[in-house]
Amino acid sequence: MGKRKFFFFDIDGTLAVGTPGDQYVPESTKLALRKLEEQGHFLAIATGRSYAMAKNHMEELGFKNMVSDGGNGITIDSKLLEIKPLDYDKCLRLIDECKEKGFIWAISPDNATRRLAPDERFYDFTHDIYMDTVVKEGLDPRDYDEIYKVYIACYSPEEDQLESLKELPWCRFHKEFLFVEPGDKSIGIKAIVDHFGGDYKDVVVFGDEKNDLSMFTGEWTSIAMGNAIDELKAKATYVTDDADKDGIYKACQYYGWID
Repeated sequence: MGKRKFFFFDIDGTLAVGTPGDQYVPESTKLALRKLEEQGHFLAIATGRSYAMAKNHMEELGFKNMVSDGGNGITIDSKLLEIKPLDYDKCLRLIDECKEKGFIWAISPDNATRRLAPDERFYDFTHDIYMDTVVKEGLDPRDYDEIYKVYIACYSPEEDQLESLKELPWCRFHKEFLFVEPGDKSIGIKAIVDHFGGDYKDVVVFGDEKNDLSMFTGEWTSIAMGNAIDELKAKATYVTDDADKDGIYKACQYYGWID
């Protein structure tokens, strides 16, 4: 085998394909991962999901290593090493502004599979079932020491009214609400490579969506799936086929990492 490489894979649209309720990992992808592991390479997931929301996916996909929480969570050999929260004071300013301007909000103050909201309005507006929304009457974010995510229910571009939002990383995956969450997967990738004393040049990342842009840097090999957004393809070292058309396997063959 050649030099050991560090592979990082986004989940949705990269490793897993299909609709949220009926996702699957293509057999060719499973085979590629198995061959890479047999060659002694390091394999990890790189996701924007919180550790609590991604842990089961990591295990189901057969991984033991993961960058979670948009780059702020690090798991190595199935052990969570750290999760860094958002900037606390900036989150408080944002929530205060939401209250002042009548925006519906919710928070994740810990590593759990539910969010907290001060009333029923968040669920009534979003009908989101991605994670449970627990109503805590009189919810005050200052009662918690840390904040990992903030959720704001509104339609684009209404968020432009929130000046304090400009000071925090955020992304919109749904038309009804946006996520205020860490957004630089490269931070977690570098932390893992540094942990092993590796070289960034030996990193390989696979992705398809806007939240993968942060890990498509010139410091390593970046591979965009054929189904990726054009913006990501423009930053990629190489563009492979669609995720459901053996894209990961074909890219690994192209570079000679597997036969």
